[in-house]
Amino acid sequence: MFKRWMGLGRIGGFGVLLCCCLGLVYILACSPAVGPNQQALLWAGGANSREGYMALLQEREDSHRHYINSLTKQIAQLKDALQERTQQLQESLERAKTKGGPPVGPGEPPQGPRTERPQGNHHTAERTWFDPQFKTNLYACLSWMSSYIPSTQPLLNDLYLSSRLVTADKGLVFLQEFFRSQLNQAEVSAGLKFSSEYAVIPFDTFTLGRVYQLETGLTRHPEERPVRKDRRDELLTTLETALHVLNGPQQHSDITAGKRTYAPSDFLQGLTRTERDRGTVYEMLFKGGGVHDYTRLVFFRPFGPVMKVKSERVDTANLLINIILPLSKRADAFRQFMGNFRKVCINQDNVVHLTVVYFGRDQIDQVKAILDRTTRETRFRNFTLIQMNEEFSRGRGLEVGARAWKRSQTALLFFCDVDILFTPDFLTSCRLNAEPGKKVYYPVLFSQYNPSLIYSNLTQPPPIEQQLVIQKDTGFWRDFGFGMTCQYRSDFLNIGGFDRSIKGWGLEDVHLYRKYLHSKLMVIRSPSRGLFHFWHEKHCADELTPDKYKMCMQTKAMSEASHSRLGELFFKQQIEDHLRAQNQRS
Repeated sequence: MFKRWMGLGRIGGFGVLLCCCLGLVYILACSPAVGPNQQALLWAGGANSREGYMALLQEREDSHRHYINSLTKQIAQLKDALQERTQQLQESLERAKTKGGPPVGPGEPPQGPRTERPQGNHHTAERTWFDPQFKTNLYACLSWMSSYIPSTQPLLNDLYLSSRLVTADKGLVFLQEFFRSQLNQAEVSAGLKFSSEYAVIPFDTFTLGRVYQLETGLTRHPEERPVRKDRRDELLTTLETALHVLNGPQQHSDITAGKRTYAPSDFLQGLTRTERDRGTVYEMLFKGGGVHDYTRLVFFRPFGPVMKVKSERVDTANLLINIILPLSKRADAFRQFMGNFRKVCINQDNVVHLTVVYFGRDQIDQVKAILDRTTRETRFRNFTLIQMNEEFSRGRGLEVGARAWKRSQTALLFFCDVDILFTPDFLTSCRLNAEPGKKVYYPVLFSQYNPSLIYSNLTQPPPIEQQLVIQKDTGFWRDFGFGMTCQYRSDFLNIGGFDRSIKGWGLEDVHLYRKYLHSKLMVIRSPSRGLFHFWHEKHCADELTPDKYKMCMQTKAMSEASHSRLGELFFKQQIEDHLRAQNQRS
């Protein structure tokens, strides 16, 4: 028993001795170096007194303060180095532009002859600052110091802010340089070489309340007030910027300019045009001090680089489209429509449903026979025929067809007409450009001119497939029509559907379109290369008022042929007489 206690005592003593040795080693290794004065103080036994500890604490505090001052100087040097580096970068980019060479980045030496510069702590700090490992070590050191010495926390914040400023300044420099390159490459200060007269981008002329433009379309006339909000805001912002420049302190400090205050009424006219890949230029003319005195300002709104907004995968394999077709009589046109339906929807797409809403009883048997024949020959049964014994109303037919679908609340609907021909590409666009609760699709279809006038030089018009050519002489974009649309059933019901008080054709599609414009849903309005409107003769009734009859005839003339083709027909006799005279002379 005694021997066992002796063994345990030896083990305990050995453990205590080992701990003492480790403690001594730790003290020797981790204790800071002391000067001769401190050693004398400690050896004299002063370290155990209050005065000795106060003297040691004061010396330690002086040492830390000296270290903090040193770091502060280094940060100041880093800021100076950053400023110098930014200036060098700008100079190198300007030299690269002058010489036609590529610009240099922030980490590359400027091209051209190298100049010697003094080697010192300033440039050493510049080189080490861009080293990520150096910044990591410096952050770690200051973080450790701030945990023991609170007075170093502002220094750490200053260093972190300096790092963020370095990154922000570098980004700002590159962004400014990008905008400057956009300005230099655009046709603002000097002309560019063009391949032909068709490549020139024309200017639009604008005044305080009017815009004079060459490109016209829906509600866009050669001369008009800016209708679109973005266009109005664009011109108004540019005018405000010009007045701010003219009435700014720099302008008033110029002795030659005088102290005149410019107002919007002093604006005479401006020129503007947009290069899609560069930006928009504005040249504005203001009244000067005299009769023949003018002040001209030129502004440039550069476009930024392309920025990714979204990247997603869209699966449309099983997305069914319910095509709703209101119909009254016109069995021959329906037969032609079903011929295209078989080629596109049954033979190729096969994920569609056709809902025919028929008004009246006349020719209903022919319509049923066409559907039955299609079912027998193709075994396609996704048809629904709804018969309405009332006066024809397109809006009423589309409303009934949309509400008759009970399979799914979020079914995709395509409101169609019997004179429409569509391709598989259009069905794909219909699925991609409509999204429940977010987007509705309003394509602009291509309306065909009268084939008998387009192909009057032929014995007979070519087949339908060969007539589907999008050219200036074969048709036009019907940008004033809103009848063809792809939208989800839930959106259609939530928006309130069609105005049921409208009878016959017209206006019901415009009212629905305006409802969506006033909602939070995005309206996708774009030309469709796979949606065509067949020409059919337009009848202008005699009972119409003179104004409406004139409008009807104007629409009929616009749908018959292009302006040049109508001119050829109008001057046909003069052209033939001239040709006959030329043949007689030869």
